[in-house]
Amino acid sequence: MAKLYFYYSAMNAGKTTTLLQSAHNYRERGMRVAILTPRLDDRAGSGVVASRIGLKAEGAGFDRGSDLQHWVEHDIAAHGKLDCVLVDEAQFLTRAQVWQLSEVVDRLRIPVLCYGLRTDFRGELFEGSQHLLAWADEMQEIKTICHSGKKAIMTVRVDAQGRAVQDGPQVEIGGNERYVSVSRAEFKRISRGEGQIEPMQAPLPLE
Repeated sequence: MAKLYFYYSAMNAGKTTTLLQSAHNYRERGMRVAILTPRLDDRAGSGVVASRIGLKAEGAGFDRGSDLQHWVEHDIAAHGKLDCVLVDEAQFLTRAQVWQLSEVVDRLRIPVLCYGLRTDFRGELFEGSQHLLAWADEMQEIKTICHSGKKAIMTVRVDAQGRAVQDGPQVEIGGNERYVSVSRAEFKRISRGEGQIEPMQAPLPLE
């Protein structure tokens, strides 16, 4: 039975690597998949999904005005049966797009696997994550670890000096030089201005 899945984590936990592995697993079994990626995140090039460890794949770009159900239906009409839809950076989905993906599951009977952040640098839910948490059939946390040794569940945005940034737009594309995954306790400490944190190499995912 097709389901809507949401795999979430803090920054740098290996979400895109997991997505690409899932795509490979489907293709290895002769199945066809579609990878969707937001156009605003073009660090690896427009329509390219790339992980920090060097894996990459072509995807179809979407923006806030894209109708993802219509895109899937058009793709099937053009290329035939589709076995799975995978969405990278799913936190950037709109409420309407999460609903469209649920229609892909419920009406077209195609599983949809979404990978994204749960919260932003202020500890607040992204629009896409909020509605995936509300409507997904299954949710799973992809775990990573804070530099303190605790599980990281929050993301801090930092400047070049390692100071936490409290203000600014919710969406600002960046990698390890701008974002650090931390525990809730560390997030509180840094947000209170009690010290700073250096941008670092991405922590390893927890088993």
